[in-house]
Amino acid sequence: MISQEYLNKALALATDTKVFIMEDGALAKVPQVFKECFPGKKAIVIEDCNTSRVAGYEVEKLLKEAGVETTSFMIPDEKFHAEWPYVQMVEAEVKRAGAIAVSVGSGVINDLCKLSSAHLGQSYLCVPTAASVDGYSSFGASISFEGLKQTFECPAPLAIVADASVIASAPKHMTAAGYADLAAKVPCGAEWMIADLFGTEPIVPDAWHVLQDVLDDILSNPEAVAAGDKDAVSDLFIGLTLSGIAMQIARSSRPASCTDHLFSHYLDMTGHRFKGELQSHGFQVAIGTLTMCAFFDAFLKMDLTTLDVDACVAAWPTLAQEQERARDLFKDFVSPGLGVDSINKKYADAEGVRVQLTKVKEQWPELREKYRKQVYPFEKMRAMFKTVGAPSDPSEIGVTRAQLKAMVPFTQLMRHRINLLDLAKRGMFYDELVDAVFGKEGVYGAE
Repeated sequence: MISQEYLNKALALATDTKVFIMEDGALAKVPQVFKECFPGKKAIVIEDCNTSRVAGYEVEKLLKEAGVETTSFMIPDEKFHAEWPYVQMVEAEVKRAGAIAVSVGSGVINDLCKLSSAHLGQSYLCVPTAASVDGYSSFGASISFEGLKQTFECPAPLAIVADASVIASAPKHMTAAGYADLAAKVPCGAEWMIADLFGTEPIVPDAWHVLQDVLDDILSNPEAVAAGDKDAVSDLFIGLTLSGIAMQIARSSRPASCTDHLFSHYLDMTGHRFKGELQSHGFQVAIGTLTMCAFFDAFLKMDLTTLDVDACVAAWPTLAQEQERARDLFKDFVSPGLGVDSINKKYADAEGVRVQLTKVKEQWPELREKYRKQVYPFEKMRAMFKTVGAPSDPSEIGVTRAQLKAMVPFTQLMRHRINLLDLAKRGMFYDELVDAVFGKEGVYGAE
């Protein structure tokens, strides 16, 4: 397992989370942690019908026995998502109780407590019940608001108390989703390298190293994770927590998500369902991650030392042309202005593109080796997902290859964050890249 010394160093870098306990029987420590972090405060346990059974009832009982004035609120719906009405619901209950929220649940309940607590100008305590997402410790909450999946800036919890037995006993599909969410940091890291090269979002060393230094080790044993091995699942949860801490350090989701997550955001915003059910964040991200690994496979086969920078610069569209392309692409989307907003933030003029592409051309042998060391080949990542129980083909979440291909232009323009597809557009090999993945010989070439 990851050492306590490593975790202590990570916590010293965290801006919001100052207590992190991950051990067997950790629920018993909730009252002590609550009293130390929120002296003299009341508590309100926020739970749902499932998390109440696995941990919420016990947490409430322990807090009361320790002399903490405690109430609880159960989300009334059996199925719910991180949507604005639930933020308002939780916020109203916490305010009415005049208490500190104790989030008992997975990523959705945590995000509801995180944003509602921020609105009330206070922090909260998180008791996670599954290693399903990296959002527990992240700076920001991912909430659907007015049809858009948005990340609202708000502090992470002051304390996280994770019981290893509770986490390991979570439904296997939730653990598999968390594994996929963590694995997304592999191609995401390579895209951060591209943004760093372009100078748009420089790598923050502490945010990079706190997660990337241990990422390969945590992902290396999908068999043990699939089997519910307590140590392996605990390490997975720790990795997800470190991802959140990296976001705290960077004050951005840059260390944890890029194009891989945008496929998920697209599916969320278009209300995609499979067999009548919304698909989990981690399962959607699994397909985005595999797609980006496939793109990197094709990218790394190219010889960009022969890139004709002058031709690329001469062909580079004006800002007005790019705005028009974005406007046309998103005209029937739930947020028609989303693409234009992103273009306005990340557009580079012709001379800026010249500088960026010249760096790529001149440094290509070194860059290609760095990217190759960072990104897993598509087949390796797919085998890991198969082992752990995460989707290894888009059909497993009800997405056809044609639908997945149609998402690609949207993911290039859905956020101001520089990505591999932006580099491909600048270097005039975007169509070649897409064909390599979705053409007859590509990994998504046939149903």
